[in-house]
Amino acid sequence: QVQLVESGGGLVQAGGSLRLSCAASGRTFGTYAMAWFRHAPGNDREFVAAINYSGGSLSYADSMKGRFTISRDNAKNTLYLQMGSLKPEDTAVYFCAASGTILNPSGNSGGYDYWGQGTQVTVSS
Repeated sequence: QVQLVESGGGLVQAGGSLRLSCAASGRTFGTYAMAWFRHAPGNDREFVAAINYSGGSLSYADSMKGRFTISRDNAKNTLYLQMGSLKPEDTAVYFCAASGTILNPSGNSGGYDYWGQGTQVTVSS
């Protein structure tokens, strides 16, 4: 069982940056593949980025490449999402997710077993 708690969301102007964190409970964080998804009102849940258990393999949604960076610190049981060049269309609730079965970074939300409660990111124009 893994419990995930996101933080770092807030209100930022277009072009600005934010860093989201996802703190995980338990001593097995380093064995889980992790990912960020987001959900904006009126839209389906959207894949943002994923990282394998060691941090050695990453995957990004096309629209996030070059602007967002996913990373993890297994010693701190924490997942990060550094977001830059933010746009109003990035406004959404951002969720972190953990998978005990996925080996490679995946954007398939069905492969993730545990989810956080989300953190709101609002980008003003």
